[in-house]
Amino acid sequence: MAAMESQDVGEPTSPAEARKGGALPADRQGLLKHSREFLDFFWDIAKPQQETRLEATEKLLEYLRTRPEGSEMKYALKRLITGLGVGRETARPCYSLALAQLLQSFEDIPLCSILQQIQEKHDLQKVKKAMMRPALFANLFGVLALFQSGRLMKDPEALMKSVKLLQGLAQHHNHLQEQPQKALVDILSEVPEAMLQEILPKVLKPDMNSVLSSPEHLELFLLAQQKVPEKLKKLMGSVNLFSTENMPRLVTVLKTAAIAVKKERRLPTVALDLLRLAQKEDKFLQFWKEVVEQGLLQKHSWPASYLCFRLLGAALPLLSHEQLQLVMQGDLIRHYGEHMVTSKLPNQFKFAPEMNEYVGAFLEGCQDDPERQLAMVVAFTSVTNQGLPVMPTFWRVVRFLSSPALKGYVAWLQDMFLQPDLDSLVDFSTTNQKKAQEASLHGPERAMFRLRKWIILRLVSIVDNLHVEKEEALVEEVARFCFFHAFFETKTPTAKILETEQRFSFPLDSRARQVVSSAFFSLLQTLSTQFRQAPEQTQDKQSWTYRLVQFADMLLNHGRNVTALAPFTMQQRQAWDRMLQTLKELEALSSEAKAKAKATAFQHLLLLVAIHLFKSPVESCDILGDIQTCIKKSLGERTRRTRSKAANPQEPPWVEVLVEILLALLAQPSHLIRQVARSVFSHVCSHLTPHALQLILNVLSPDKSEDEDDNVVVMDDCETQLENEEDKSEDNKNSESEEGSDEEESDEEARDGYVDQGFREQLMAVLQAGKALGGVDSEDDNEEELGDEAMMALDQNLSSLFAEQKLRIQARRDEKNKLQKEKMLRRDFQIRVLDLIEVLVTKQPENPLVLDLLEPLLNIIRRSMRSSSSKQEQDLLHKTARIFTHHLCRSRHYCHDVSNHVETLYPQVERLVQQAGHQADSSISFYYFNASLYLLRVLKGSTADRPVPKTQKKEKAGTDPSTKPKGSKAASCLDLSLVTPIYSSALTSFLTRRNSPLAVPMFLSLFSRHPALCKSLLPIMVQHVTGQTRPRHQVQACILLQKALMTRELRLCFEDPEWEQLIGQVLAKVTENLRGLGKAQTKSEQQKELSSLELLNALFRIVNHERLTVDLTAVLGVLQSQQSNLQHRQPQGEPFAGFSRLYDLYWRPKSEKKDAKDIPSATPSPMSIKRKKKGFLPETKKRKLEGSAEEEAAKPAAPNGNQAPSGAQPPSTGKKKRKRVRSKVPAQSPVNGTPAAKSPTSELPTATSPSAPAKASKLKKNRKLPQENGATPVSPVEAASRKQHQKEPSKTGVSGKPRKKARLSLAARSPSLLRSGASKRRAQLRKGRKP
Repeated sequence: MAAMESQDVGEPTSPAEARKGGALPADRQGLLKHSREFLDFFWDIAKPQQETRLEATEKLLEYLRTRPEGSEMKYALKRLITGLGVGRETARPCYSLALAQLLQSFEDIPLCSILQQIQEKHDLQKVKKAMMRPALFANLFGVLALFQSGRLMKDPEALMKSVKLLQGLAQHHNHLQEQPQKALVDILSEVPEAMLQEILPKVLKPDMNSVLSSPEHLELFLLAQQKVPEKLKKLMGSVNLFSTENMPRLVTVLKTAAIAVKKERRLPTVALDLLRLAQKEDKFLQFWKEVVEQGLLQKHSWPASYLCFRLLGAALPLLSHEQLQLVMQGDLIRHYGEHMVTSKLPNQFKFAPEMNEYVGAFLEGCQDDPERQLAMVVAFTSVTNQGLPVMPTFWRVVRFLSSPALKGYVAWLQDMFLQPDLDSLVDFSTTNQKKAQEASLHGPERAMFRLRKWIILRLVSIVDNLHVEKEEALVEEVARFCFFHAFFETKTPTAKILETEQRFSFPLDSRARQVVSSAFFSLLQTLSTQFRQAPEQTQDKQSWTYRLVQFADMLLNHGRNVTALAPFTMQQRQAWDRMLQTLKELEALSSEAKAKAKATAFQHLLLLVAIHLFKSPVESCDILGDIQTCIKKSLGERTRRTRSKAANPQEPPWVEVLVEILLALLAQPSHLIRQVARSVFSHVCSHLTPHALQLILNVLSPDKSEDEDDNVVVMDDCETQLENEEDKSEDNKNSESEEGSDEEESDEEARDGYVDQGFREQLMAVLQAGKALGGVDSEDDNEEELGDEAMMALDQNLSSLFAEQKLRIQARRDEKNKLQKEKMLRRDFQIRVLDLIEVLVTKQPENPLVLDLLEPLLNIIRRSMRSSSSKQEQDLLHKTARIFTHHLCRSRHYCHDVSNHVETLYPQVERLVQQAGHQADSSISFYYFNASLYLLRVLKGSTADRPVPKTQKKEKAGTDPSTKPKGSKAASCLDLSLVTPIYSSALTSFLTRRNSPLAVPMFLSLFSRHPALCKSLLPIMVQHVTGQTRPRHQVQACILLQKALMTRELRLCFEDPEWEQLIGQVLAKVTENLRGLGKAQTKSEQQKELSSLELLNALFRIVNHERLTVDLTAVLGVLQSQQSNLQHRQPQGEPFAGFSRLYDLYWRPKSEKKDAKDIPSATPSPMSIKRKKKGFLPETKKRKLEGSAEEEAAKPAAPNGNQAPSGAQPPSTGKKKRKRVRSKVPAQSPVNGTPAAKSPTSELPTATSPSAPAKASKLKKNRKLPQENGATPVSPVEAASRKQHQKEPSKTGVSGKPRKKARLSLAARSPSLLRSGASKRRAQLRKGRKP
């Protein structure tokens, strides 16, 4: 850094060197006392991060403000001045900016002294040649720092010295190039006129050769011409800068300036100043033609071209209307259009965004002049490439147009659409287009079609642009224009229809009509979505679609003046008239509050199909009639239901017909139809029948939608799309057939592809025939060659054979592509049909038909997960999974009346669970298992109005009432006797199969929702904790048991004796597992040990908390016997990563010292010794413990051992344990004069001999002795808290406080004894402190 590069301002290298040099100067001694924080400021100032530099500069200034007179200011100035000449180029501007900020903050520092210090520190006369470049830049950045401080203009002396220094630096062009001259121009641009007149003769030579030598000298001349023209005239005389001989030199100077700002991508100031001077001297046309168009654009240098583009954008506000028209029709704008067309690759620079900013600023600045705005947008729209405007159809600068200018622009677009004037356009062709141009393909008809297509899309985009403020009349004008020219043509003009007065100079062909038709429906979608929330924009409070239908009816009624391109038949016209009558009826019904939403939805559907009557009259006519019938039956269903059924018993219900109509409409790729279909279906889904739902599911079923031949979705509704794609594929095939390289590739593909047996036989036949034709006997003479004629005949036969094979391969490839396209269309259709399913499950979650959606949705999920990962398959999968998970399984509302479907639900549950166990992927199995849980939820929440079935009666009579949860309803349809075998077999499979797709979270979710079912499955889990099962399955059984036993809901299902018996059984199983503790040889076996210890911790917590009478002798004996194995294994460095966790979970049985004869003292483990050495107890704690120990030593030892305190829990290791031991020491019983260590024996009863089984006795209400069975005396407060703690479980069943529901998940942490025990002890202490 700067401090390291200069020994003048840096600290001494060492104190020894400082002592060798004698006494230090006063400032140097002060520098040694500077804080590290102050010195770090200068390191941060030179860092490349801008935020770090600015923050360091601000902190430095704040630091210096508190010590303005100290040695820090002097050191800071020297350090910053030194930093101006550091070797790293990125650090110099940082120090210059910091110096400028410092001089700006402390105005009492003289600038001349700073400039003198800079020149002395970086003296150009004394510096070595190797350090010349840093010294030059140090002087330059020093002057810039003075200028940026803002004080240079106030100090004439410093200003003159800075100007003189810059002139001297300008001589070193090799190092500094034009930087000193640029700095001089920047400084003089802010100098007052009086001072500039004094300085000008010293910096500007009175010679035009010098002025035109560089952009900086020319810019200085233009500055003087602008600020002191009289002084300049006196100095140089009368100068004509735009003379004929100066024009080429101006071009050279501007090219140099363009190259200089190439990386900065900005407009040089000298170019804009020249333009302004030309405007001022009335020589703009000469400057534009000779300098810009004939000079800079001649050799097509892109830096010069970008300078011209920027000059055009910056000159727009300066030009008059005539000059604007001249500029926008010249070579520059044509060159800009060519750049717009050719710069479409991602890695190419695009000037369009920058030009949009220029045009947007111009339009925003002339809001009061709509004529200039209109001229500007028309000029840019007129730049075309073979008829197609280069500006995009979504050109967003139109949002700055005023209302009159926008109307004028729309009128111009309509006139150009009707009567294209190709001569008024600035048309061009690129170089590649000129080479490949053919007169037959690039005639005026093609250019006119391209222009009309762009115009109609531009009109739609104007309405679609949200930022454009549009009036109702303008929107209606564009909509009527598109609709009329899409479906009608004029016979005779009439004043009643303005569109009939619009005449075409060139007829509109069918392709253009099709483009207008598609643009109209895009506009209709925009009007229906954007303005749906504000239909009041129309005067008559009607939707835009309704107004367009009224306009269409008016056109149909004026048959003398207007005719439709596809005239209606008598049947279609009658359908149209009936549609209008139905609309009136719906309007009358919409006044009622109840039927308003339904009538509005039907009205939108009717209007949409009526508009499509002009596009596809045959299909829409049939749909229109069916819709009207459905509407009438739907609205009059209550009164006519019995009559209609009696009259037409074979007629399908109206909702089924309507569903078929909606499916037919959804086959069309239209977002508007999709929205209308959702809206209509949301109002009729309450009337859905099973057959109507089956119609929807048939589309989603992969078997029926892919295998059947009548695929209406693909072949009929999307026929045009398929034809277009087939045309593209044919074009690709034709282009491939013209190129030899593509033929070779196809031949390679044919060779690599599958060759059928028929082709092999044909090839062998041709080869054998060729040999026979040549008279060659392959068996007798193999060395004889074929003749020329035979060879030619064989080649011809082979070529024809391979040509036929190539055609067959191409046909197979085309068929494969066609099937792939059909599959894509089918997937799109299925995604749209899923909208109806989503509406059903959100609007009607309590409908029993929702239960029929489970398996079809699961089939889609399973098929999509197994198929290829294409975007459509992923979209279908995500949408189906979202509907199934969020809208169905997790919905707050579900079906509560399944009394008529109970017989089918239980087999469905069994089927789903079996399928969940047979899946190859666990993620798929998760969905199937969740579906079965959803059905259990439905069965549990629904009530049975029918008599109780026999199976349920048997269950009530034979089973224990405790198997049912107390909060369940007696009338619930859930029969546990039917469900338990299903999930028991699934659990058995999960705990026995090697690769089962089932997972622990699935069963934990089942246990948390249905604890009574969990009670029935507990024996299976207990059985698989030990035995011949694999260790991995034993781990899973331990995890399930551990999570299940800790849930409060399961505890409510057990009586106290049953619960104690269960805990005893599980404890016995865990004890059997722990007999091999510390002998694990594989990872799965070690996981088994870990899970067994975690389960044991949970069991101890339950026993300790509920005061259960459980025999702990066996488990404590096993733990004591296995302690030595763990102690021997730990120092040996076991390879298992979880050994430390195993040792932490291990419950080391350590008996308290009561009698050395009865229990020998166990050797403490190295780990325990290490932990005892850590930490210390406060003196207050030590005194209390010593006193209690002395009292305890005077008392006789209890014969049966010590009983643990009521709130004690099994310990765990670690730092937290030591802290809690200290806080809980007074609650423990000291033995033999020492405080009792926190061990299992201090918290659970231990046996003094094998013949005396240790049992955790329950607290009884009549217990009065404070030291029963050798326990420590209990204070009355603690005894009261224990009694209260004992009484509370009788109310809640498990604990004194109702606990939160246990979180059951596979990733859930194992129960920590440390946390739970400490929290319970703290709660008891809090209760004991209460008065």
